[in-house]
Amino acid sequence: MEHNIAVGLDIGTTKIVAMIGRKNEYGKVEILGIGKSKSLGVHRGVVNNITQTIQSIQQAVQEAEASSEIKIEAVTVGIAGQHIRSLQHSDYITRANSDLVIDENDIDKLINQVHKLVMLPGEEIIHVLPQEYKVDGQAEIKEPIGMYGGRLEANFHVVVGQVSSIRNIGRCVQSAGLNLEGITLEPLASANAVLSQEEKEAGVALIDIGGGTTDLAIFRDGIIRHTAVIPFGGNVITEDIKEGCSIIEKQAELLKIKFGSAWPGENKDNEIVSIPGLRGREPKEITLKNLSKIIHARVVEIIEQVYVEIKNYGHEEQKKKLIAGIVLTGGGSQLKHLKQLVEYITGMDTRIGYPNEHLAGDSDDDVTSPLYATAVGLVLDGLKRHERKRVEQIEEAKINDLKPQETIEEKPVKERRSFLDKLTERVKDFLDNAE
Repeated sequence: MEHNIAVGLDIGTTKIVAMIGRKNEYGKVEILGIGKSKSLGVHRGVVNNITQTIQSIQQAVQEAEASSEIKIEAVTVGIAGQHIRSLQHSDYITRANSDLVIDENDIDKLINQVHKLVMLPGEEIIHVLPQEYKVDGQAEIKEPIGMYGGRLEANFHVVVGQVSSIRNIGRCVQSAGLNLEGITLEPLASANAVLSQEEKEAGVALIDIGGGTTDLAIFRDGIIRHTAVIPFGGNVITEDIKEGCSIIEKQAELLKIKFGSAWPGENKDNEIVSIPGLRGREPKEITLKNLSKIIHARVVEIIEQVYVEIKNYGHEEQKKKLIAGIVLTGGGSQLKHLKQLVEYITGMDTRIGYPNEHLAGDSDDDVTSPLYATAVGLVLDGLKRHERKRVEQIEEAKINDLKPQETIEEKPVKERRSFLDKLTERVKDFLDNAE
């Protein structure tokens, strides 16, 4: 595969999407191919049947290859699921020599220290995101590199997940005949695809309503401040309709998509849908008012849980107010009148997020559906990773050209590797040694 082409693989609870994208000359992303299959082995974002998941991945990949005539070799995968949680943590280091300026190594040392936090059994730190630094007690420093100081401390947003769940995803990708190029947190991927830089600066909560989980990512001053995964999504709404109306799941899903509304007030009592009965039985009649009451009850529950997380972040404090409000994305965001209901419950400005922030202007309407926000975000992430690799290779080549005869002492200044890169390597090593 060429270096300017990347593939995102979104392993969701209801669907698996493989998306191929490349950067055009204007720096925008063109989607070259897309494949999607029903996800059978995933429950609430966690793989619970390896064989079925592998088949679903292969199906999505083949479809994407057929639509683009590009062979897929490596993919960037998203992780979410109910095992992801986050916490705030402060840590500090005392520097041996305060006459030297703070550099990358000091920050790495500080971040590595956070990695020694004791977690619950089976959990591992996935992401350590510095929020702000303090140097010798001077607070609110965004970038301490180049400053003098003896004590360097920082507040961190730490994301934690079950290491076995992440390895299972790696295993599925590898068994489907693909290389694991990178792992990204899904709320971050969706955020990259649908949020503008201004929104991230002003303060915004991204709510990605998927089939099995609802992901939340909160940004303020351009930095991610809070993440959460709530173990409910569109599937529980379908489940409720199925139970409440005594119909089969397929019909419940269709009802939700075609006639469902999050706002029960708008349906008249006499609006009725007739559903064919199972083999030889009478058709069922369901009033739309009842349908939207069932949906409304469950959606309110999901939104209230998300709102608790937004309040936990501190949205009600003046300094932490989210000026840009809420952006809804994911398949569940397409429910009629959801925007109005969210505004009503939270009192925050709300819009539906379409992943067209970085896409080329002539992209298909299909691709810019909120359904594909995570997949687009994963493609962006893959492209960014390629770009970083290329810069590193160019730097190394320069240094090799400069000093053919001596051993190289100094290394080029590289962008700090994210923990997800290191995590990807650890998962790869584990899979290679496990065979």
